[in-house]
Amino acid sequence: MSAAVDHISNDSVSTVHQEKSSTFIPVDKIENAGSMSQDENISARTDSHAPPMQAEIEPDLRWSRLREYGRDFFSEFGGTMVMILFGDGVVAQVTLSEEEKGNYQSISWGWGLGVMLGVYVASKSGGHLNPAVTLANCIFRGHPWRKFPVYFMGQLLGCMAGAFIMYGAYYQAFSNLEGGTQRTMLTAGIFCTYPADFLTTEAMWWSEFVSSAILIFVIFALADPHNGNAGKMMPLALFFLIFGIGACFGWQTGYAINLARDFGPRLVSYIVGYPHEVWSAGNYYFWVPMVAPFFGCTFGGFLYDVFIFTGESPINTPWMGLKRFTQLNRKTWSNTYRAQEISKV
Repeated sequence: MSAAVDHISNDSVSTVHQEKSSTFIPVDKIENAGSMSQDENISARTDSHAPPMQAEIEPDLRWSRLREYGRDFFSEFGGTMVMILFGDGVVAQVTLSEEEKGNYQSISWGWGLGVMLGVYVASKSGGHLNPAVTLANCIFRGHPWRKFPVYFMGQLLGCMAGAFIMYGAYYQAFSNLEGGTQRTMLTAGIFCTYPADFLTTEAMWWSEFVSSAILIFVIFALADPHNGNAGKMMPLALFFLIFGIGACFGWQTGYAINLARDFGPRLVSYIVGYPHEVWSAGNYYFWVPMVAPFFGCTFGGFLYDVFIFTGESPINTPWMGLKRFTQLNRKTWSNTYRAQEISKV
């Protein structure tokens, strides 16, 4: 959800001073270039020696250019790593202390904090932290499809990194509870989710589907400039959203609602020595949190756009976006396209 400034007009920037140094200022880092608040304008007039306003400066280094090129990947990687550190970390503390240092509500709080802090870390990429959320943004909010694999890999690898770090931090506690270095299903639930024994496969699917639909429905509301529009309060709002889903819908399947969050740490648990049951438990439940969130988030996004959203969306185009397939030569399909064309006349 980042935007680059492709052009700075002469009206918005009167002069640009560039010193010959080892640093440069990327154009896409200059925000509100040339704009000045009333107080700042008065200060500038009264103090002729005041230093000029500076944009974010990046050293002209090879790593700087690589970091900028991989910004989305690194942001999602860091955000999901932090999410897992707090989320799996609180589960580890509750489980390994045999609920002496926490309970189920602690887990809901921990996961809420993990998502909130992860979104802060990954703010430069939009803080998706979830492949299903990225998919919904590609379908309904114009997020570039070419970025989906980048986000997906960043999210998956970030979750795996977080799980490895958590396991290392609690390694002796694992061994203390397990009575040795042999790992069993007693502590496997620290890494990923497992369903309640009484659930059928259909019930498992439905639980993850509903939770995922709630997730994206509320996210779209919070991001809607004509409705909730949480703005800078978005991370805090997501904290309460995740806490609420965990407190109200988390018992049956553990509310994975995220392929990267579940599959990544599950794979890590298998790598560090957990038995094959991590895949076969719950009648091979592992595939449910890999697939159901994509359907749930797509359905939740569809519902929000059909009944509430009035901005740019395929739903707000002729035949809910299907008509574009009958007129392939038309480049623009938008509910505001006609208004834009009229405004140019």
